[in-house]
This record gives sequence, structure tokens and C-alpha cells, in this order.
Amino acid sequence: MAHKHYRFPSLNGLAAFESAARHMSLTRAASEMNVTPGAISKHVKQLEAEIGTTLFVRLHRALELTAEGAALLEALRTSFTHISGTLDSLRKGGPKRAVTIGCTSAVAQFWLMPRMGRFWNEHQDIVVDHAISDRPQNIGLSPVDLRIRYGSGQFQDENSTKLFDDKILAVASPGFVAGRNITSLANVAALQLLAVEGVDWSWTTWADFLRQAGVAARRLNVRRFNSYVISIQAAMDGQGVALGWKSLAQPLIDAGRLVRLTDYEMDAPQSFYLTWSTKHALSPEAETLKDWLLHNLD
Repeated sequence: MAHKHYRFPSLNGLAAFESAARHMSLTRAASEMNVTPGAISKHVKQLEAEIGTTLFVRLHRALELTAEGAALLEALRTSFTHISGTLDSLRKGGPKRAVTIGCTSAVAQFWLMPRMGRFWNEHQDIVVDHAISDRPQNIGLSPVDLRIRYGSGQFQDENSTKLFDDKILAVASPGFVAGRNITSLANVAALQLLAVEGVDWSWTTWADFLRQAGVAARRLNVRRFNSYVISIQAAMDGQGVALGWKSLAQPLIDAGRLVRLTDYEMDAPQSFYLTWSTKHALSPEAETLKDWLLHNLD
């Protein structure tokens, strides 16, 4: 019997899972792929059976990624982005000038993507590839031209320039807040808290946040995620209170999908930087994207 060169499960299953995980919705995935929600669910279940692991926790009217599901989504997001970029180049008669930028899924979704449409409109001759990883060590080692990183600004073998400082605040959905008498952070500390832990230990935890605010809270009801995007989605779905990095959460607050629970906001202990390798010069395309980002921070 001939063996597959690549040990891939069903490509239909991978595509269905990626769409459902990206939207966190079977219905939206079905609309995108022009099939029924039942077909998406069937593809995902067959994929789970084929690879022998659960990818989603199926809640009432909601989905939540397992750790294995989050890892697969990250791999598929990067792979599909590269495939899509290559196909676009082929359709348009050959390769264009390209630059690759790396960042976390949270920065990509909430900060970078809302700006990239303007860059593409102004620089249609430059293809931007995206290397998305929620593990900072992967972003540092990936063969990319530019990186957006959170930290002190001192990165090994990297030049860096600060993009912005940040503030951290408690956020939840309007529905979660309705009917609750929340007048202080002490009230917040007693609620269901959503935390991002275990990925980047430089990120502020609820214990750090409350300690900085002077709130004594010994026993916290914390539900942990290894993805900032998923924690914010859970907050928007009314599942608890998340720590919102203001640069990433403010558009959701402005849109009414999240609300601040108190006026308190904490200065983030570190900042976001744009970085690039000290070992070789940036290409003209990378220089163009770097300069554009630095002039389009608002």
C-alpha cells in the first residue's frame, strides 16, 4: 500500500476546523464555507476522531478551544496564510515584493489587522506575510523580517523601537455587568475572573493587578486560558471578567462589546516594541512597512 508523503488528516476537516476556530462559531464557519453547520460539526468530529484528540469543548451555544485545538489553529493559521499569499502571487502573474511580520494572535487581531488594510491600499506592490504565534520564543526565532513584541525592549540579537506603552483594566460584557452592584475592585475580585497564564510569564496576572491596586484578595475564582483572544471572547460572551490591555481592548469598548468595571487602570509593566534582526539589514519592503507602522500608531 502506498503511503502518504504528508501525514495529513482530511483537508476538508482541517479547513472546517480552522474556520470554526477562527470564528469560534459553527454557524459563521458554515456561512463562510457555504455548507450547513451540521456539515462543519461532522467534519470537525471526524478530524478529532482521526487525530485522536478533542479540539473543542462544546458549551451551550459556545465553543472553547482545548490546548490541542489552540496549537492546531496556530499551525493552520500560519500555513494557510502562506498558501494564500503564494496563490495570490501566482494569480497575479508572479511573485511580488514580500515582507514577513510576526506577532501574537491578540496583537494581530486587535491591533495589526485593523491597520493593515490601509497599508495594502497604499502599497499594493508589497505582499505582507504574517507569522502568528502565541509563544514569544517562537516569534523571536521565526525567519521573519519584523516582529511586534511585548517586553523591556532588550531582546537578544534584535534592534527595537517602542510602539506604545499600555494600561491594563478590568473588562466584561454589558450583560455580565447588568444587575451586579460593582462599585470597587474588591467587588470585582469576588467575581469569575478570566486569566491568560502559562504562555508568557511577563504578562500581568489577576493577582498582580489586584496587588498593584491595593486590593487584598486571597481566594480568587480564576479560569485560565493560554490565549488572550479566547479570554476576551469568553468575556464578550458573558463568562466573566478579563484583564484588558487597553491598546487591544479599547476598540471593543468603543463598539459596546466590552465595558470597564471600574475607573482603575494599571500601567503595564512593559511595552510593545517593533523589532528586527541585528544580523542583517532590512529589505526595502521591510523598511517601508516599519516606517509606515511607526507613523500609523493611532
